[in-house]
Amino acid sequence: MFSLNRGFTEMHCMSGHSNFVSCVCIIPPSDLYPRGLIATGGNDHNICIFTVDNPAPLYILKGHKNTVCSLSSGKFGTLLSGSWDATAKVWLNDRCMMTLQGHTAAIWAVKILPEQGLMLTGSADKTIKLWKAGRCGRTFTGHEDCVRGLAILSEMEFLSCANDASVRRWQISGECLQVYYGHTNYIYSISVFPQCKDFVTTGEDRSLRIWKQGECAQTIRLPAQSVWCCCVLDNGDIVVGASDGIIRVFTESLERTASAEEIQAFENELSQASIDPKTGDLGDINADDLPGKEHLKDPGTRDGQTRLIKDNGKIEAYQWSVSEGRWIKIGDVVGSSGATQQTSGKVLFEGKEYDYVFTVDVNESGPSYKLPYNITDDPWLTAYNFLQKNDLNPMFLDQVAKFIMDNTKGQTLSTSAQFSDPFTGAGRYVPGSSSGSSTVPAADPFTGNVQFIICFATPDHSYQSAAAKVENIYFPKKDAVTFDQANPMQILGKLKELNGSAAEEHKLTEDDLITLEKLLSATCNTSAETPTAQQLQTLWRAVNWPEDIVFPALDILRLSVRHPTVNENFCSEKDHVQLIILLLKFLNPKGKEANQLLALRALCNCFVSQAGQKLMMEQRDEIMTQAIEMKFGSNKNIHIALATLMLNYAVCLHKVNNIEGKAQCLSIISTVIEVVKDLEAIFRLLVALGTLISDDTNAVQLAKSLGVDSHIKKYASVSEPAKVKECCRFVLNLL
Repeated sequence: MFSLNRGFTEMHCMSGHSNFVSCVCIIPPSDLYPRGLIATGGNDHNICIFTVDNPAPLYILKGHKNTVCSLSSGKFGTLLSGSWDATAKVWLNDRCMMTLQGHTAAIWAVKILPEQGLMLTGSADKTIKLWKAGRCGRTFTGHEDCVRGLAILSEMEFLSCANDASVRRWQISGECLQVYYGHTNYIYSISVFPQCKDFVTTGEDRSLRIWKQGECAQTIRLPAQSVWCCCVLDNGDIVVGASDGIIRVFTESLERTASAEEIQAFENELSQASIDPKTGDLGDINADDLPGKEHLKDPGTRDGQTRLIKDNGKIEAYQWSVSEGRWIKIGDVVGSSGATQQTSGKVLFEGKEYDYVFTVDVNESGPSYKLPYNITDDPWLTAYNFLQKNDLNPMFLDQVAKFIMDNTKGQTLSTSAQFSDPFTGAGRYVPGSSSGSSTVPAADPFTGNVQFIICFATPDHSYQSAAAKVENIYFPKKDAVTFDQANPMQILGKLKELNGSAAEEHKLTEDDLITLEKLLSATCNTSAETPTAQQLQTLWRAVNWPEDIVFPALDILRLSVRHPTVNENFCSEKDHVQLIILLLKFLNPKGKEANQLLALRALCNCFVSQAGQKLMMEQRDEIMTQAIEMKFGSNKNIHIALATLMLNYAVCLHKVNNIEGKAQCLSIISTVIEVVKDLEAIFRLLVALGTLISDDTNAVQLAKSLGVDSHIKKYASVSEPAKVKECCRFVLNLL
């Protein structure tokens, strides 16, 4: 045990909740709060945020509808909360950025994974869910009762404990690697030792159990029925909180060990505790087979060794103390078997093995950095991680990657520069193809002329240096991107063809077709006429055709909604929501691709006027929720339209600085960019991302916490089109 008099004193008592406090979490230090913050969740449904120096809350987070029972902090000030209301919430500073919904019972445990954007929730519904950028990516099943605790082992593995008295080790890919048994009742809490995969658990069987190399190495009984929580400190000491209202600290350090009087008081209290065999504390041990007290005459063989004896019908547990040369009564002990892991490698660096570990000198007189690399690694990804870890400018990505490949017999990639209009290119649009607007001007550039020099040295290679000058012409984007190009004659020809085979109740008259022709002429700027109410009524009838023949009418709508008169009529009248309901109907993953594409393009074109922007922002939740379903499938034109929709939302959100809307948009971009392959779609997503985070430190923090950089870094090495690589670098520079 640890002496409280040798390390812990009460600074002050914090208050702010109106009912009991159920969880506590430390938010790491930041520039604004260099000593960090303390977050507490309570039965009053609230989360209180405290500074270390003030007993009153800095602010209170409200939003949950029941007890907040779990908290986890991540990088950049992100806070994840779990509640009895079956939801988890992601907070950034004093705002709720998103709500994670999917569990059917209380969320007892939450954890933010080291890989940004990944979060875990454990629930009384017996499942664990992995959330990626705010959306459920995987559900882990295997526990047979409520999941009560989670602990992170690495970016790829985590542990869970549950009321089924088991601990499970998982890969984030979904595989359960191992199940640990040892506890004989509910396991409430789990915590990992620093710099290794050993861990501790506490539970309803009165015990703290220490697990090393996959086995239960030590069991410590406490004089309390429930050991609610445990935490491993950076120095390896273990802190536990129990139902008797006492916090106890256990240590391996002789310098921090409690006095003999304190230890004796603990032993006396423990030895007097009665253990009810009905609780299952004895596990599978047969009490009739246990030896008597004479068994304690034989010394132990190692420190911490445990021994059970039966004395006058009573089962007692003892632990061998090498320093005192005696058996100390602690309670009963149950061990467990498990697996061990061994690794082998070539060059050890920071606990991992690598094929190469290069020495990199920056600016010749600057500090040296170690660059580890395995021949199976991606040199571009390794280069990016190296620059990010050492806080070096991402503009050096090409040079670092080339350095790796030159020194490992790899291949180099050629690069090129191009500064054409990033959206229109060379006017590639043709009906049904990858397209941009031929009339959209280049984005207002955010320029900068900064020179960077980086030098590399290895024992066998001389210094190399490079300089780069770049300017950002891509974001923040100021105006919406629209889909303008079309062939009116082809559209009308197809409309007339399908009208001939339409059912009588849908068939348009000859006058109706002439009306739509005039509307198309007016909105494509080939005449000076203003669209009339009759033309719009006819168009509305046409876009309500059956799904198998409606696409030419949708194309007319897509073009018409760019006209101020049409935009005002469809987007600001009292029944304007009907337009959104109509278009979202076509965003059905099982629907026709032509309808999906044209509905997305029509939504994008709504942004051209103020009335359309207002409507799109009002209906943002419904539109984004439905639109994201379009990420599945392989139609690159649909992906480009989806990316453009996100870009247009980013333009609006940048203007009004709506952080909640930005969070939603960033979440979708982070999800979509993993699926989309077309580089034009990727480019538009990058511009959207850059626009969202420009001039907004909160948005930058949120993007980092969602792990956006991990999704886009691979595009920093794209050689053609150059705008993808350049835009990616500018985004990474902001992150």
